[in-house]
Amino acid sequence: MKNLRGSLILLLAAFFWGTTFVAQTSASEKIGTFTFTVSRCVVGSLFLGIVILLKDNVLLKKTENAADKRKNSWPWIPGIMCGVVLFFAMNTQQFGIGLYPEEAAASGRAGFLTATYVVMVAVVVQIKGRKNGDKLDGLVILSILGTVVGMYFLCMSKGFSGFYIGDAVELLCACCFTAHIMVIDNYSDVDSVKLSCMQFITSGLLSGIMCIILERPQMADILSAAGPILYAGILSSGVAYTCQMIGQKYAEPAVASIVMSLESVFAVLAGCIILNEIMSKRESLGCILVFASVILAQLPQFKKTKEP
Repeated sequence: MKNLRGSLILLLAAFFWGTTFVAQTSASEKIGTFTFTVSRCVVGSLFLGIVILLKDNVLLKKTENAADKRKNSWPWIPGIMCGVVLFFAMNTQQFGIGLYPEEAAASGRAGFLTATYVVMVAVVVQIKGRKNGDKLDGLVILSILGTVVGMYFLCMSKGFSGFYIGDAVELLCACCFTAHIMVIDNYSDVDSVKLSCMQFITSGLLSGIMCIILERPQMADILSAAGPILYAGILSSGVAYTCQMIGQKYAEPAVASIVMSLESVFAVLAGCIILNEIMSKRESLGCILVFASVILAQLPQFKKTKEP
């Protein structure tokens, strides 16, 4: 029952993350990349700040030893390091979405191409963890091949003319998110909510500097994109992250990662329903192959979890 409860909570997180691609697509038509990122980071940081205040007020009453207090302290250096990587990941994702032409299903394409970070992470983990002479897991190799074929159908549906610059930028974004996950993995012993808040603050500060230098937005422009900014800041950065923290306490790690990978499916569905984005049969086949590859990449970890 606990595993089911955790899976449902994580499914809600995946829903918010996936539908945020629609908000990002809408915002890209009104404000610049760095303007959107700094705005959503400010909103997300404020939301998580409120969560932290509430959490700390409860924990302080229960905390009796110095070890617990140290664990709940602010992780300044880890937060800054994660935030620098997140700065590149968030901005390449938003920049890529803004590069798509009107006829492209921007939300769906960006969602699935970003999801390839799961395969990249699986490959990096396999390479780091193998001993001399060990080979990559067969399922990981199959997921790599499936991802390549899926991206061909998704991005090359009309030959080279069907490959957009936005596709290349979203693949770069997937590389950045891969690096982001590997950096976060080094700080599993710190307060995760405070770490997230710190990384949003760092990413927001860096984006704010770039925003002032390159974009110089007007308040009227920001207000025109208030809806997408609030959705991305509160629901994607705040609520979804909190759901992830709660859900992962109940669901098994391998199950959790599979459920959260449904983000890409929600991105396509939201794009179709809200923005009337339509994918061709070849593009849809590409999405299916990429999604299947994402699941395959996580199965080796799933098998380890099931082993006695």
